[in-house]
Amino acid sequence: MLRKSKRPKSESASAPPPPSQPSGRLSSRLEDNLDELRRVFGNSSDVIFREFTLGASGETKAAVVYTECIANSEIVQRLLENLMIQAREVGISDAAASQPSGMERLLQFTVTVASARIETELAALTGNMLSGHTIVLLDGEAGALTVDTRQTEGRAVSESNVQTVVRGPRDSFTELIRMNTTLVRRRIKDTRLRVENVQLGCVTSTDVALMYIDGIVNKNVVEEVRQRLKRIEIDGILESGNIEELIQDETFTPFPTMYNTERPDVVAAGLLEGRVAILVDGTPVALLVPVVFTQFFQSAEDYYNRSDFGFLRMLRFASLLISMFGPALYIAITTYHQEMLPTVLLVSLAAQREGVPFPAFVEAFLMEATFEILREAGVRMPRAIGSAISIVGALVLGQAAVEAGFVSAAMVIVVSITAITSFIFPSFSISIPVRILRFLMMAGASVFGLYGIFVLMVLIALHMCSLRSFGVPYMSPLAPYSRKEQQDTFFRFPLWMQRSRPRFLRPSDKIRERKSDTSPK
Repeated sequence: MLRKSKRPKSESASAPPPPSQPSGRLSSRLEDNLDELRRVFGNSSDVIFREFTLGASGETKAAVVYTECIANSEIVQRLLENLMIQAREVGISDAAASQPSGMERLLQFTVTVASARIETELAALTGNMLSGHTIVLLDGEAGALTVDTRQTEGRAVSESNVQTVVRGPRDSFTELIRMNTTLVRRRIKDTRLRVENVQLGCVTSTDVALMYIDGIVNKNVVEEVRQRLKRIEIDGILESGNIEELIQDETFTPFPTMYNTERPDVVAAGLLEGRVAILVDGTPVALLVPVVFTQFFQSAEDYYNRSDFGFLRMLRFASLLISMFGPALYIAITTYHQEMLPTVLLVSLAAQREGVPFPAFVEAFLMEATFEILREAGVRMPRAIGSAISIVGALVLGQAAVEAGFVSAAMVIVVSITAITSFIFPSFSISIPVRILRFLMMAGASVFGLYGIFVLMVLIALHMCSLRSFGVPYMSPLAPYSRKEQQDTFFRFPLWMQRSRPRFLRPSDKIRERKSDTSPK
């Protein structure tokens, strides 16, 4: 059974809307509708009102209202030409009981844009305008024609700078949600691929798309995602990270329970496994749910190269252990368990630490904190000099600290290896909890030695086993253990051996490969 989100319902759900929000239906008088729109938008300079007349002798008053730059100016110009020229031949004012209304005649005979419909609610019209639609109003009509004139120009599809691959597609998501759904549909040409649109944010009205494959995904998971999105009551959604915080299963945990990616091929692969994707307009980062811990160590390139039977994945998991426990093990062994070291190595370490005035924990803490500061500075600085600052700063500071006697050379080596291993993770979001827990492990090792590390390991393992992501155990398929699912966990068996989808996702269609003669002879 899916566990509900623990986030309390917002108290603002019962609050009345701001007074500037539109409500009610349109009037049959053109002037009243234009006055109401001017009041709602507060005479904003980017909201354009264009009034004109229709009919053979100009007997029908009309107006076009749109938002500048959000609406495509070329499409709006073409729409105005159709209304002012072709509409005269339609006979808008020709009244007959059996004939459709003037608005319907415009829709049938004049407007050449593919997406157009008649709306009567003022709130729906203003929402469409802010999304790039153009509104056509007629005097004597208690309805308006909303025409899709959205601006589709934006940042071109380019290669991802975060999740790079040597072999594989080079395209990544952009800030346009329609472009992102198109990139996914190019990979999954199936009529069962569903896209559900919702708007989140009382002020921003951000477009959010829910994508899944009907017939593969577990319907309970889709319904749970849908319900959690509906429960969001907030002023604005500016990035997919806002949604992640509002609908995640567990808030007080360092581990991410939702997967984020910029790559359309990763989203397509997740949908084929039975997951649900959440795309947000204005950001190139999509969310995938449910997620398990081992998924953060899987790279898209693992499935494009020939199977290495898990060599690279085992290297990533080994790097996880080194990154999290490396400094803590050094502190514990040099402080409490010197008998574990060979005599020659122990004498060498003692000679290096002879002039160091700080204990091992303070020494490691200063080096790790300094490196974290340098890494953050390299990210925030301009791209041209950011990498130079991080690399040169680490080399200069490390060498100067050793020569000054503040730290030992062995500690610089340990911190450097730890830093290198923290960059190997395919997903950046998993490196953040590893960096946080590294300091916790160092503190435990400084007080209790290896016993402190062991106790913290058990506590972290128990905490991870208690986590769930939309009803799926976070440590699946390790805990609970499933032998059949180990073909794509620590190891990566050939594709012809992975004939079923992950069972811990409980997909509606469990079979991935239906033919039995595809294995090599």
